Amino acid sequence: QVQLEESGGGLVQAVGSLRLSCVASVRTFSSNAIGWFRQAPGKEREFVAGIRWSGGSTYYGDSVKGRFTISRDNAKNTVTLVMNSLKPEDAAVYYCAASPVLVTRARDYQYWGQGTQVTVSS
Repeated sequence: QVQLEESGGGLVQAVGSLRLSCVASVRTFSSNAIGWFRQAPGKEREFVAGIRWSGGSTYYGDSVKGRFTISRDNAKNTVTLVMNSLKPEDAAVYYCAASPVLVTRARDYQYWGQGTQVTVSS
């Protein structure tokens, strides 16, 4: 069983920055990829960025390319998402999730954290 814990959410002004962290209880064959998703009220869950524990390959959603950076520290079982140049449309609950492979569909991820709220003021 994989447990995921997000932290780092909060209130930030537009154009500001925020750092989110996801700590996994364990890394397994079924959780080789960690993805960040976000969901705002009335909207479907959206893929933000993903990374593989083994090798560190990354992938970003089109809406955050050039602004967000994902990284991992395997020794600490931690994935970090650095969000720069934040916009009001980035406001959402952000979740980290684990999957056997790096994909972009939320339904393909087996394990989920509780989420952390990100609010961006104009």
